[in-house]
Amino acid sequence: MRRALFVLLLVAFTACAAAADRLVFVDTRPGVRVGFWLMERPGATATLMLLPGGEGGIGAVKGGPPRSKNFLVRSRDLFAAEGFNVAVVGKPSDHDDMTLEFRASPEHVEDLRVIAAKLRAELGVPVWLVGTSRGSVSAAAAATRLDAALVAGIVLTSSITDARMGPAVTSLPLADIRVPVLVLHHQRDACRLSDPRDAHLIVEALANAPVKKLLLVDGGSWPYGPACEPMHYHGYNGMEAEAVKDIARFISGASAQTPRS
Repeated sequence: MRRALFVLLLVAFTACAAAADRLVFVDTRPGVRVGFWLMERPGATATLMLLPGGEGGIGAVKGGPPRSKNFLVRSRDLFAAEGFNVAVVGKPSDHDDMTLEFRASPEHVEDLRVIAAKLRAELGVPVWLVGTSRGSVSAAAAATRLDAALVAGIVLTSSITDARMGPAVTSLPLADIRVPVLVLHHQRDACRLSDPRDAHLIVEALANAPVKKLLLVDGGSWPYGPACEPMHYHGYNGMEAEAVKDIARFISGASAQTPRS
């Protein structure tokens, strides 16, 4: 009896340890590795690949948790609390700065494909891409090329709509996207590359998305720092919980309306 109880406790402890939040590395292209912070949650309905903006770093130091102030990175616990597995995706080993050009490239899409395939196979639930700022280009570019059986839907927050600095979401072949899409934007976003008045252009170009929605939000605490940085309206400062709730509601609703892969 004691031995059986010991074995059960050991199995339970091992399962808990295996599911602990952790930094995972995967080989995505020849000679290239990408790290992501994985947060598995029991009974998760989907796995969210969070794609930060800026240079693409997540601020993980020596295998520790991410420390970036990026909206998606600092909100990862909120996403997990909504019943999702979370993978906060960092930079590939061959790029210190994930430029807009790289984010729209086949190489970057391949990185995301490999990670999405790994998560889909190992966690057994649909994978969604959630990008913010430059990460919106990553998510949209991947969705134009990857099969719906691999990527179930995407969420674009604070989307890049001005192509003067490189590829924007609006310059991608959005009609090729055939999965649900949420476009979330703060009404007072003052980043010149992410004008909320242009967010409707994204939705209008999604000719073949089975579900699509534009959600312009307001609120949050007084912003500080540059307009394109994470603690301004561009990064939903002070309204992270509300923004995550909006995203979670869309994913749950869209998943109910579309066939599960």
